[in-house]
Amino acid sequence: MIMGTELVKTIHVKYYAGLREQRGLNQETLTTNAKTAAQLYDELQKRHGFKLSTKFLKVAVNDEYRDWQIALKNGDTIVFIPPVAGG
Repeated sequence: MIMGTELVKTIHVKYYAGLREQRGLNQETLTTNAKTAAQLYDELQKRHGFKLSTKFLKVAVNDEYRDWQIALKNGDTIVFIPPVAGG
């Protein structure tokens, strides 16, 4: 789908630990103009008030750990992974 000059993508996002608590959801499907995982997280951080910056998170795209600058494609599944303490 094209809106203006930006390519709009449908992305599936999964939330874990503190991000899940802050968002109040385990997962959601959304549309975005974000080109990279970093841009998507920035968009979601502003929208939902996430407190953690990307330097404290890992990102997985389609079940593989990736760099924050990976280009997103329509249908990708993104997981933002916060630090988790266990005991």
